[in-house]
Amino acid sequence: MPARVANLAGRAVLVEGDAAYDVATLSQGRLPPDPMAMPARMAELDELAETLADAEPTAPVDARALGPCVPHPAKVIGIGLNYRGHAAETGAEIPSSPLVFSKFSSALAGPGADIVLPSESTDWEVELVVVIGRGGRHIPEERALSHVAGYCIGQDVSERVVQWSGKPPQFDLGKSYDTFGPIGPALVSLAAVADPLDLAISCELSGDTVQSSRTSDMIFSVPELVAHLSGVCTLEPGDVIFTGTPAGVGMARAPARFLAPGDEVVSRIEGLGEMRNRCVAAPAPA
Repeated sequence: MPARVANLAGRAVLVEGDAAYDVATLSQGRLPPDPMAMPARMAELDELAETLADAEPTAPVDARALGPCVPHPAKVIGIGLNYRGHAAETGAEIPSSPLVFSKFSSALAGPGADIVLPSESTDWEVELVVVIGRGGRHIPEERALSHVAGYCIGQDVSERVVQWSGKPPQFDLGKSYDTFGPIGPALVSLAAVADPLDLAISCELSGDTVQSSRTSDMIFSVPELVAHLSGVCTLEPGDVIFTGTPAGVGMARAPARFLAPGDEVVSRIEGLGEMRNRCVAAPAPA
């Protein structure tokens, strides 16, 4: 049984249906409770998941109580314009190499966390998120998946005015407000995902389907991204890669549509589950 690892109250848990099983307890201390230790131990977690039928759950799963499945990665890397449909809707040329930016790790949030809106120009971007399990530099494309721990769903929430301000624009701040990176609901082992290159991916906003595509529309595949990034920097266990969003973002609509307080963002990827995040207004400055 492939492992699905979540973060419940700061402890790593295996999730099966509506039940959570504490990893440290289930492994009798062989595995630590720290969720950040899990990406490097996915093979052991796959074995541990095979014992769930005979184990007692620790707690029920409450999505709003879950934290980000990878809470404190050394790097959170974003890829821009990585779906053909998204490039077309923005009028951009197909990039010849991956367009890379950073999100600060403080932007990460749980799969049921509120998205705090700093403005009226905040946009949605559902994405397949890759989590590195085995680090390395200059990783060949043909061996790239052996360095991947698994996958989860992500929302690369974006404040568009801040993102595009400046000449040239610099994306990092517009992508890095607190709560702008919900991920989850769990880190799902490679063994549970038959083909990451062809998964259904969608986003629903307050009942309206705003994005619906497949990861086969990616310009640069997961192996290509891992190889490219590791050619520049050493990838480390727990590093998070947001792999780009399909067509359907708010800024590309006519008229543009952005997130508003009271909206619910539902992000789904085949085999990985779903996230539900409510949008709330930012509190007034003190």
